[in-house]
Amino acid sequence: MNPGLTRGRLETVQITVTEDMCPSFAGATVHPTLSTVSMVYHMEWAGRKMILPFLEDCEEGIGASICINHLAPAPVGKQVTFYAQAEDVLPRKVVCRVWAEHDKARIGEGTFTQVIAPKDGIMKRIHDMR
Repeated sequence: MNPGLTRGRLETVQITVTEDMCPSFAGATVHPTLSTVSMVYHMEWAGRKMILPFLEDCEEGIGASICINHLAPAPVGKQVTFYAQAEDVLPRKVVCRVWAEHDKARIGEGTFTQVIAPKDGIMKRIHDMR
């Protein structure tokens, strides 16, 4: 990784909850709120924004772990902001504290860890798994 990523750096992603972000199983919507899956996706996106400016051309980030608590609903139409803040920055690993909130509540929080690896090594591993 290129230098410059430091503990405390903050990235955000802002969305408006839409119907396609609601929990749905077998084609049936469970309730008209942001699903946990969609919340995790946007938390990962905020964390990815953290590393993108610092990756070398030959590197890529890999999601290694995410641990999230879903705390409150975010109804369809609600604007939600997702935050990722760098907590641990190592040459090959970045751990972010992540959380999401809207105007009435914090809706989720946790941690997201990414490993930084050479692109060719990632592709070799993918190829070897075929």
